[in-house]
Amino acid sequence: MITQMKKYTFLVFHREYEAFLEQLREAGVVHVTEKAAGMAEDEHLQALLTEVEATRKLIAQGAPDQLIMEKNNLEQRIAATKKEAEKMAVWGDFSAERIEELKQAGYTLRYFTCSKKTFQEEWGIVVAEQGATVYFVQVTSSGDEAMRLLGDEAGVCQEQYLNQKSATDLMKDVEGLNGLLVAQNARIELWAKENIPALEAKLVELKQRIDWQRVTLNTDSEADGSLKILEGFCPVDQAPALNELLAKQEVYYQEEDPQVEDNTPIKLRNNKFTKLFESLTGMYGWPNYNEYDPTPILAPFFLLFFALCMGDCGYGIMLMIIGLLITKKKLNIAMFEGLGPIITVLGVGTTVVGFFLGTFMGFDLYAAEWVPQVLKNVMIKGSVSVAGMTYDLQMVMALGIGVFHICLAMIVKAICSTQQLGFKENIANWAWTLLIVGGLIVTILGMTVLPQEVFKWAIIAVAIVSALGIYVFNTPGRNPLINIGFGLWDTYNKATGILGDVLSYIRLYALGLAGGKLGEAFNTLGEMVLGDSIVSWVPFVLIFAIGHVLNLAMSALGAFVHPLRLTFVEYFKNAGYEGKGTLYQPFKK
Repeated sequence: MITQMKKYTFLVFHREYEAFLEQLREAGVVHVTEKAAGMAEDEHLQALLTEVEATRKLIAQGAPDQLIMEKNNLEQRIAATKKEAEKMAVWGDFSAERIEELKQAGYTLRYFTCSKKTFQEEWGIVVAEQGATVYFVQVTSSGDEAMRLLGDEAGVCQEQYLNQKSATDLMKDVEGLNGLLVAQNARIELWAKENIPALEAKLVELKQRIDWQRVTLNTDSEADGSLKILEGFCPVDQAPALNELLAKQEVYYQEEDPQVEDNTPIKLRNNKFTKLFESLTGMYGWPNYNEYDPTPILAPFFLLFFALCMGDCGYGIMLMIIGLLITKKKLNIAMFEGLGPIITVLGVGTTVVGFFLGTFMGFDLYAAEWVPQVLKNVMIKGSVSVAGMTYDLQMVMALGIGVFHICLAMIVKAICSTQQLGFKENIANWAWTLLIVGGLIVTILGMTVLPQEVFKWAIIAVAIVSALGIYVFNTPGRNPLINIGFGLWDTYNKATGILGDVLSYIRLYALGLAGGKLGEAFNTLGEMVLGDSIVSWVPFVLIFAIGHVLNLAMSALGAFVHPLRLTFVEYFKNAGYEGKGTLYQPFKK
């Protein structure tokens, strides 16, 4: 739900203005109206914003750029030295000093690699063989022409150039560099311990200065600057306390109800369950003040869609455990920080829905002999026949949920648009809602309880009333011919759009089916290596654990993205939700 607001206009003498702003910030309930003009051009504000970004960056990386660069250089040197050591390891534990002594004595060593198939023994001394490659050395003295013979074999052998240090010496260098890296990390940790608290305090102070500057920029001046005018909004439930504070000061203020053109900020008021999903609403956009809060509808449907896409009660239990560990701070994953409660709730939903779908860790509970028949009776299994065609019951259920979801969106759009603009401006919306929602209800009743004659006349009545609203009275006062043309175009868009929207809900069935089949495949792979010996359980457990962890991760990603798409595209479009509102952010310490 959206909290009701009161609009305030404050008129303050310039000498008392700073004291008034201090009191206003202490109260911490007024959202100051922002004006686009002058905000981006203000040098002081931009300087503060730049300083905030620099401070955030410093806090995030935990040290100045110089210390981080030194650490990165050490890590790069370690990686490069390890790579060089791996390259030199094949040549053995050679000595650069001995090689130089041979050179002074008139002997030259050259190093080559070539294929086993093409190598000839007279080319040199074999040092090592790896796979199909031979590593060998040619030793020549002054005036020896043997090197030319090898040179004539163009493309057959490739000359290699040795480092001055062997693999053993290079790994000693790595040990030394690791020691320097440990020392550098200690320097960074010490710097962070001594400076991060002060930087965090500075960040808070900078944000307060920015808030102050924003309020100052959004203040109008009148009477040659003697009077300051400020506009803002306050939640209705906090207005009495604000009025009491203002009564103690020499401030003139006007309190009124917001108008549509005021760009009133919104403050959501939801229960604990729905509040978990408010961030998903924010991902699309906050509602306008004169709109409705979609979160109470988004929350249960997103939970249902997520659970259907996961489709496995075993994965639901795993999500519950992960969510509880994150909530209890037993599992620290940066990207999931603060998401423990919603992960837990999604896990609970997945466990319940997964049971009704009859899947546990890729195993079919419906086919298991140990599952009681009374539990199997409530599982959604089997198929249904429609017009001589047989369809999976779970697929039909997914489409049925889609039809209900879109019908709900149309009802919400009709009700909310009527509240905003009146019934006269929404005749077409109500006509389409009557045609689709009413037609479905009458059809269902006709297939169950209504007599055939009553059903026939009910359908005719729905069709006539809907047609009049869609084609004749869609815009009262306009030329009827234009209305008919507009109605025909609207019919084309509705027919193609709604059909495509409903078919989109098949993904709820397809994703759950794909995840289940992939989990079943991992189970089959594990069973293939499982034998009579205890040792065979090791590869079984590895395949089972790794496979299901991967499947859980992939399924969870799909189960998050696709329900969002169904909500943002199919539901919000049919519900007429815009999501261009501003979130309530009071001026406070």
